Amino acid sequence: MSAVELLPLFMFVALGLLLFTGFPVAFTLGGIGLAFAVVGDMAGVLNWARLNVLPNRIFGQTMENPVLVAIPMFIFMGTMLEKSGVAKDLLNCLQVLTRRVPGGLALSVTLMGTIMAATTGIIGASVVMMTLLALPVMLERNYHLPLATGTIAASGTLGILIPPSIMLVIMSDLMSIPVGTVFIAAIVPGLLLSALYCVYILGLCTWKPRLAPPLPEDIGPKSRGEFWFMIIRSFVPPVILIVLVLGSIFLGFATPTEAAGVGAVGATVLALFNRKLSRAVLIDVSHRSALTTAMLFGIFLGATCFSLVFRTLGGDHMIDEFIAWAGVGPWGILFVLMGMIFFLGFFFDWIEITLIVLPVFGPIVSRLDFGTHLAGFENVGEVALIWFTILVSTNLQTSFLTPPFGFALFYMKGVAPPEVQIQHIYRGIVPFVLLQLIGLALCMIFPGIVLWLPQVLL
Repeated sequence: MSAVELLPLFMFVALGLLLFTGFPVAFTLGGIGLAFAVVGDMAGVLNWARLNVLPNRIFGQTMENPVLVAIPMFIFMGTMLEKSGVAKDLLNCLQVLTRRVPGGLALSVTLMGTIMAATTGIIGASVVMMTLLALPVMLERNYHLPLATGTIAASGTLGILIPPSIMLVIMSDLMSIPVGTVFIAAIVPGLLLSALYCVYILGLCTWKPRLAPPLPEDIGPKSRGEFWFMIIRSFVPPVILIVLVLGSIFLGFATPTEAAGVGAVGATVLALFNRKLSRAVLIDVSHRSALTTAMLFGIFLGATCFSLVFRTLGGDHMIDEFIAWAGVGPWGILFVLMGMIFFLGFFFDWIEITLIVLPVFGPIVSRLDFGTHLAGFENVGEVALIWFTILVSTNLQTSFLTPPFGFALFYMKGVAPPEVQIQHIYRGIVPFVLLQLIGLALCMIFPGIVLWLPQVLL
């Protein structure tokens, strides 16, 4: 192949190199796209006038997409919940409910991460909040440091898989799949990971009780009335919020965008009831939500430019030719893609991987024939896209935990007590990364884990 025909490959190489410079991702993606558009024009393989469609794609598709309106409201909901005190009350409640079980405090952290994941999809906020709330308590109870840090980091990342997840909203838009369908498909895999964490913690702490000393009996409510008051005050509010947000989507009462608005209002009401709502809190939450939303949409614009130039230079054709040349078959292609995503997770954030991998490889996966593996489901082409989307999102759980650039590890280290060293965190996440890979393997081997619930409810 000539150098001109290899331009799409050079785009990926340039992207990989420049992402390590620390330059903002949005500018990196957009800048590489424009630079290679100039090179393609000079080489005679890309007409510069082709870029006239770029403003239409940005303002006619990305910026006017009603689905993406849900993103700032979900961000607002998660940020407001961080300030409302809901998580602290929930952790105290779960500690009491699980104190007679081996590893009860670690189990309560996992359960809290699962419940909070269904109310917010902001990993940074979740990990920081859970580290500040749970890690000091676990250290006070003489928990094994790697177990404590691994549990918190893994549980805090469930928010990108369990809906409502910002990542799932973005993925559904990229793959042209209804958000509600992706949300429903992600529920069982998300709960599967949570169950794997719980089984591991329960088994480990039953085998080695010294790793997780039990909670003293004198902590918690002293009477039945105090117990039920704790349940109503601490456990019921987040459950109601989950029902309002997810229930309205699954039952067809509201679109994801409308449900996101309900969630934002519900989180604000919870903050008001907990007497944590003030003008300063509202300004801070709005400011942080606006910054996060601006960052995400900036990356959307850069990725739109990158993908347009990549396709125009023949990137899709190059990938098709490579797959035909490799001759590895559908399963081989799927394994290669999953391995590539896992490897990229060591170095890049989920949004960079998502915006690069899904638009390029999604259409290819939809044309693959997996034989009888998906034969029991209707609309096999669309089902393959849904299955692939959830496989990618499950795989991306590892990107938050794998060094050297696991963002959950940085979030935790930034707010953890001084006695918690980075090596404790690295040792703690190893079994949970393995559990995530087991969950991914189960979803690949048994596609019904992903596809059964959408087939039943839709």
